[in-house]
Amino acid sequence: MVMKIVSYIKKWMGMSLVVRILIGLVIGVVLGLLCPQWTAIGILGKVFVSALKSIAPVLVAVLVAASIAKAKGGLGKRFRTVITLYLFSTFMAALVAVVGSFLFPVTMTMKESASGEAPGGLDEVFTHLLTNIVTNPLQSITAANYIGILFWAIVIGLALKLRASQHTIQVVSDFSDVISQTVTWVIQFAPFGIMGLVFGSVSESGLEIFSDYGKLLLLLVGCMLFTSIILNPLIVAFFLRHNPYPLVWQCLKESGLNAFFTRSSAANIPVNMDLCRRLGLDPNFYSVSIPLGSTINMSGAAVTITVLSLAVAHTVGIEVTFLSALFLSLIATLGACGASGVAGGSLLLVPMACSFFGISPDVAMQAVAVGFIIGVVQDSVETALNSSSDVLFTATAERSERVRKRPRLPE
Repeated sequence: MVMKIVSYIKKWMGMSLVVRILIGLVIGVVLGLLCPQWTAIGILGKVFVSALKSIAPVLVAVLVAASIAKAKGGLGKRFRTVITLYLFSTFMAALVAVVGSFLFPVTMTMKESASGEAPGGLDEVFTHLLTNIVTNPLQSITAANYIGILFWAIVIGLALKLRASQHTIQVVSDFSDVISQTVTWVIQFAPFGIMGLVFGSVSESGLEIFSDYGKLLLLLVGCMLFTSIILNPLIVAFFLRHNPYPLVWQCLKESGLNAFFTRSSAANIPVNMDLCRRLGLDPNFYSVSIPLGSTINMSGAAVTITVLSLAVAHTVGIEVTFLSALFLSLIATLGACGASGVAGGSLLLVPMACSFFGISPDVAMQAVAVGFIIGVVQDSVETALNSSSDVLFTATAERSERVRKRPRLPE
């Protein structure tokens, strides 16, 4: 009996992780439909997400410090490229949302306000961002404040590089390997975590959101899908000069799928780093670019801010010119980079964007309430787009450098 169980476990572990996740997904849907009263199954999802969120800040802090300490140079151009890709793709996603909102204008029924304090303007967003950078390093790790973790990890990494012995650097490097192995073990439980998350969504969420807010949801999801399968591949193709879709599909399949169900870019950082490792990327590069992307690579958030702001404008009868919509795209891009990492963080920036059309915060916060209603789908797709493109553009930045270094054939 024991031998049979061991044999089954080996067969299970021998399958691709994606296949195992899909199996967990199907089982979660079936159980959610047939046995919604089995609420204990949903605990598996909460435990999995909690485990990822707990280990991710430690992983980022240690990996970044070790990578900076060991770095031999030559990474500067890659970082410039990946930051350019992050910001450009976020701005273009906002433009996609503008075009979509002009082609398919939607209005919404606004009945109630949402709870939560929206920032008053970009200055408040970036003041908060800059304050978070210099937060106490231990507090940053505890609160999963990734911009603060990145800052202090880079500073400590540089200090190690300048002052520490090779033995000390090797100890830090070994510790980062230990944390990475721990993350690998946690990720192996993804099929059970996804099963629990899907079960919870299916058993708790009805279909009302599709009937009451279907047009708005279709516009949001449509803009995000266009960004992920049309816009981003075009950007990657421009940099790499070859078919981008094998890389795009792999990122969506192995990063986006997990992010869709966890609805947390922070929880997906370990998954993304593991995918970068399997893609053969430089750990000194991706250990910084991936957590950085989870902070400033926010195409999905830019789409959400733009679509909801224009929907409010259409609802209250404000005529939006293309020039003002273009300015809104810039505002959405900058705001998205400073969006809070919590669920619904991008929604709380909608009142700030609406203020540029002279829309009162009370009216705009009603749109935030609508956003939370459809958030079970909107936030899932947004996170999948944001997180999968972190890996996509990290791989693009590194591989584009290889393309530039490739010797040209004589004519």
